[in-house]
Amino acid sequence: MKAIAIQTYGGPEGLAVVDLPAPAPAAGQVVIATEAVGVGGVDTMIRSGALAAYGFKEGHIPGNEVAGTVAAVGDGVDASWIGGRVWAFTGTGGGYVEQALVPLEETVPLPVNLSAVDAVTLGSSGVVAHFGLRHAHFAPGESVLVRGAAGSIGIMAVQLAARGGAAAVAVTTSSAERGEQLRRLGATHVLDRSGEGGEQAPAGYDVIVDVVAGKDMPSFFDRLNPNGRMVAVGAVAGQPPADFGTKIMAAFQKSMSFAAFSAATVSGADRRTVRSEQFAAASRGEIETVVHEVLPLEAAVLAHQKMDAGEVFGRIVLTP
Repeated sequence: MKAIAIQTYGGPEGLAVVDLPAPAPAAGQVVIATEAVGVGGVDTMIRSGALAAYGFKEGHIPGNEVAGTVAAVGDGVDASWIGGRVWAFTGTGGGYVEQALVPLEETVPLPVNLSAVDAVTLGSSGVVAHFGLRHAHFAPGESVLVRGAAGSIGIMAVQLAARGGAAAVAVTTSSAERGEQLRRLGATHVLDRSGEGGEQAPAGYDVIVDVVAGKDMPSFFDRLNPNGRMVAVGAVAGQPPADFGTKIMAAFQKSMSFAAFSAATVSGADRRTVRSEQFAAASRGEIETVVHEVLPLEAAVLAHQKMDAGEVFGRIVLTP
């Protein structure tokens, strides 16, 4: 089968098409003939070498979510899964392939009228946004700021906060055009990347969902209300300064808090339940999936170039 591997860590040109043996499922596993592969920010971070400390080696196959049809099952897996349309989480890699090998417990059936492309646009990002807001103890009537709202996680956080009864949903983004797209999805105030703009925007926020992190993250503590909570659900701009916590301590009497959130801390059963609910909601048109572009698997280099250039609004999807 064809796959995309990281031959050299660094720029997108380090990605290459390789030929690999077709996978054979072990006990508890399924093989999925992939129809769509999601391209995420973590893929570009791994490819760049930014996460080398976590043990990624050359030859790594990026991608963590796929959708398609179950082609084979291992021992202990009911044969009725074969031929079923599913979404699946492949872990920290293994998604940029024509045939993906995944544990059955990371596989979720898809509604009949939800496309594979839509599934990989929603599958991971929707869960992160849902549980990220829960981690922030978001409640109806509170104000929310989504920092870095143009990606798939940010777009879902905007929609879920609006659906959850937020009094205001502000976003930071890079252009007025993207701002208007986010307004259509539920944003009430559009700010620039530094958090400025929006004449009627709240002076402070109860919850900040941060997809960006990076060197500017500490400045956003100034935008938290008393008892406000910031939750970092990503770090597409890299790690924040080592001393970022001094901002919180300097405003001790505001009782602000900061937390990081990873969906890996949520039980598999809870993740599957929320994914199934969100897939059903998307199939009914209650949640919108935003697809920036669909490209062939062999165009993974181009997909990563677009990601690195900040051109992407929503999700790029690869199709084998």
